[in-house]
Amino acid sequence: MSGSVHGLYNQQMQQVEQYYAPYNVLNNSCKDTRSSGMQFSFQAQDEQFFTLDSSPATDYVVNDSPPALSVSSNRSPFSPQCSQSYMSDLHHSSDNTCGSPLSGCSGIDDGDLRHVLRELENKLLGPESDTDDSCSCSLNDMVSKPSSVTRWNRVLDMAPGLNLKELLNACAEAVSDADISTAEALISALEQRVSVSGEPMERLGAYVLEGIRARLLSSGSIIYKKLKCKEPTGSELLSYMQVIFNMCPYYKFAYMSANVVIREAMMNENRIHIIDFQIAQGSQWMFLLHDLARRPGGPPFVRITGVDDDESAYARGGGLQLVGERLAEVAKSCGVPFEFHGAALSGCEVQLENLRVNHGEALAVNFPYMLHHMPDESVSIINHRDRLLRLVKSLSPKIVTLVEQESNTNTAPFLPRFRETLDYYTAMFESIDAARPRDDKERISAEEHCVARDVVNIIACEGADRVERHELFGKWRLRLMMAGFTQCQLSPSVGETIKDMLKEYNPNYRYAESEGAVYLGWKNRALATSSAWR
Repeated sequence: MSGSVHGLYNQQMQQVEQYYAPYNVLNNSCKDTRSSGMQFSFQAQDEQFFTLDSSPATDYVVNDSPPALSVSSNRSPFSPQCSQSYMSDLHHSSDNTCGSPLSGCSGIDDGDLRHVLRELENKLLGPESDTDDSCSCSLNDMVSKPSSVTRWNRVLDMAPGLNLKELLNACAEAVSDADISTAEALISALEQRVSVSGEPMERLGAYVLEGIRARLLSSGSIIYKKLKCKEPTGSELLSYMQVIFNMCPYYKFAYMSANVVIREAMMNENRIHIIDFQIAQGSQWMFLLHDLARRPGGPPFVRITGVDDDESAYARGGGLQLVGERLAEVAKSCGVPFEFHGAALSGCEVQLENLRVNHGEALAVNFPYMLHHMPDESVSIINHRDRLLRLVKSLSPKIVTLVEQESNTNTAPFLPRFRETLDYYTAMFESIDAARPRDDKERISAEEHCVARDVVNIIACEGADRVERHELFGKWRLRLMMAGFTQCQLSPSVGETIKDMLKEYNPNYRYAESEGAVYLGWKNRALATSSAWR
C-alpha cells in the first residue's frame, strides 16, 4: 500500500506543486509537567540521534529501517520546565553539530544560565570573580544585592568571548529580569554577530533578536502581522511557503501520514466526507483522490469541507472556491464523484452548522499544524482549543488525524519558552541550511516571511497576541482523551511511506515511533508528530 502512495506522490508532484501553498505554520489543561516520564534513546548505527520523553511510561518498539533505530525505556524525573522531547544527554551525541553546545534540555531551570555564566567568569576572570552569587537570588533586587550589577558588568565584558547561543540566552535572561540597560548592551553586541545569510545560528539569531527588540518595545503583534507570509504575484513562480515545502519534508510528513491513515480507515466506505481544518490549496487531497480512483470496485463518493480563514485567501489568489474548482477538476480527471464545501472561517468561529455533516457519510477530520493556533484555557475562558475538539467528537468521526510541531511553548513563562524556541528553531534552520546555499535569496525570503514570524510571535507576544502556542504530543494526547477520543494504532504502512519519502532528503532527518504516534526529527531534535484518533 505504502509503495503506491509514494509512487503516486512522485508521479503527481509536478502537477500539484503549481497549486501548492502549504499549511500556515512554520502554531494546557495539563499544566503540571512535573510528573515522571519516559526517556527514549533512538540510535543510528550505534550513535544516538534524538530523544523523546513523555508520560505515562511504558515500553515501545520502533520499526527497523536504515539507519537502524532502537528505543530504550528509562523512568526519570524531568525539570518542570524541560521540554519532554529533548532531554539532558543529547549534548553527548556525535551527531550534534550545532554552532554552539546544546543545553540538553530546552526548558532548563532559570538558574542554569547563571551557573554557566559564573563558570565563564571563573575561567576568564579567575575564581575571585564569583563574589556573591552563591545565594542563587533574583537579579531584580539591585539595591540589596549589588553583586548582581557587578556580575552583569562582567558578563558584558565577557560578551566578545561568549558564543552566539550563550549571548542570546544571556540577553533573554536580562529581559526576563527587567534589566533593560544590560539587555540593550547585549543587543548591541548581538547586532554584530547575526546575519540573515550566515550560518544557521546566525540567521536564527537575527530573527530572535527582532523578537527581543519587539518584546522590549511591546510591538510583537505588529511585527508578526507585517511578517505574515504572502504569496508572490505576477511572474514569481513559487510562494515562500512553496520554497519551504520543496526544501524540507515537514509538510509532506503531514499530508502523507494523514492520507495513509484516512485511506485505510475508509477502505470499505462508499461515501466519504473529509473536513480539513486548514485546507490551504487543497493539494493534500489531490493525492488522495488519485489513490481512491484506483480502489478495487471503483472509487467512493468524496465530499470535502475546507475550513480556512481570510488570511489564506491572499496566498491562494482568491477564496475557497478556487480550491473547490481545482479539486473538482482533479476528481473529474480521475473519475471520482466529488463535492466541495468551503467554510471561510477561523477555527475559533467554526460551529456545527458550518460543517454540513450528512447522515450516511463516513467522516474523516484533518488537523494539519492547526490546533496550536487555537487559544486554550490559559488565554480565554472560552477555551476554543478544547471546544473545537469536543465539537468534532460530537460528530462521531470514523478517523481524526492530528499533526503538530513537537515543542512546548503554550503556557511556559518567557525564559524557558525562549530557550525552547531557540533549541527548536536551531534544528529547523539547520535542516533548511542543508537544502539551499546560504546566499540563496529564495531561502532568505522564505525564512523571513514564513519562519521568522513564528519566532517573533513566540518571543515577543503574550496573551491573545501570542498565537503560536505549541504543545508536546503527551499534552495533545491527554487533551484528546479528555475530549473523549481514543487513539488509533498506526499501521506499518504509515511508517513505510514516511521512510520512503525521507530517502529523498538529507540523512540527518530521522523517523521514530512512540506512544502510537510517528515522529519526524532533525538530528537530536523531534520536530513534528502525527497521530490518529477516533
